[in-house]
Amino acid sequence: MRLSLVMISTIILVACIKVGPPQTVMVERSEHNLKRGEYLVESVAGCMDCHSVRDWSYYSAPIDPKTHGAGGDVFDEKVGMPGSITSPNITPFALGDWTDGEIIRAVTAGLSRDGTPLFPLMPYENYAHMSTEDVYAVVAYLRTLEPIEATHPERRLNFPLNVIVRTIPAEKEAPAKAPTLGTLEYGKYVMTIAGCHDCHTPRTKTGKFIMESYMAGSPPFKLPDGSSVAPANITPHENTGIGNWTKGQFVARFKAFDSDSTKYIPLVEGQANTFMPWTYYAGMTEEDLGSIFDYLQSIPAIENMVVKYPEQ
Repeated sequence: MRLSLVMISTIILVACIKVGPPQTVMVERSEHNLKRGEYLVESVAGCMDCHSVRDWSYYSAPIDPKTHGAGGDVFDEKVGMPGSITSPNITPFALGDWTDGEIIRAVTAGLSRDGTPLFPLMPYENYAHMSTEDVYAVVAYLRTLEPIEATHPERRLNFPLNVIVRTIPAEKEAPAKAPTLGTLEYGKYVMTIAGCHDCHTPRTKTGKFIMESYMAGSPPFKLPDGSSVAPANITPHENTGIGNWTKGQFVARFKAFDSDSTKYIPLVEGQANTFMPWTYYAGMTEEDLGSIFDYLQSIPAIENMVVKYPEQ
């Protein structure tokens, strides 16, 4: 007897959720948690960069402060998405009736409060490696955001992604604490939370990273204005990567945008923009940026000349 496509899809939908119920936990809103959570949410993990609306009239598209945490950015076919996904509101207006455990499960395992699997544009596979201590800090800080009343359309995923997405969420055991500052393990830890590999490593058509080209740059991203920009090769290759950079140069490249006068730089006519959120990552500490650099210098150097703006 043949199974219909609907029946097969239903079987997959039921069978592929590998995530248990949310944990029962009350996160302490201590001064340490709030300070650490603010740092992670606002400068490292990309939370505000996605869950706000980026203003593409400025270089690096910093967020519109009026949308801080309220979501609303649209990722659709125009920018290469398999459907249409609007970033959700993560202020207390939307998360106020979520438990801390439900937020933790969504952040680290990719399952929403009602059991809906999150599309991995939300990098929960990265956050699954976040220490328990840091995840708690993120939850504590999110509770303090200004509630902004904003609702958005449900996502629309094209087939077969609307089925495959059910196979992706999974629970992983995370460390209790982050690795020791100053170690290569710590640099990799911060790099993973920041999602550097998500843009700078190419993927197969099924979304798997091509590890032979780890951090060597990836195909161009489409920007809202229809132009394209390609992520750079950040392996330590001397000619095509950052092998000739010093740690000071690497840190300074980010910190150049860490002031009020550089966060909102209007684009002039004809100036190319970038998907890289320099003004967001500029808030990272010099120690963390330096740790990322140290880690990047330890990975294999790969020769790959990237043309940043291929259409120009």
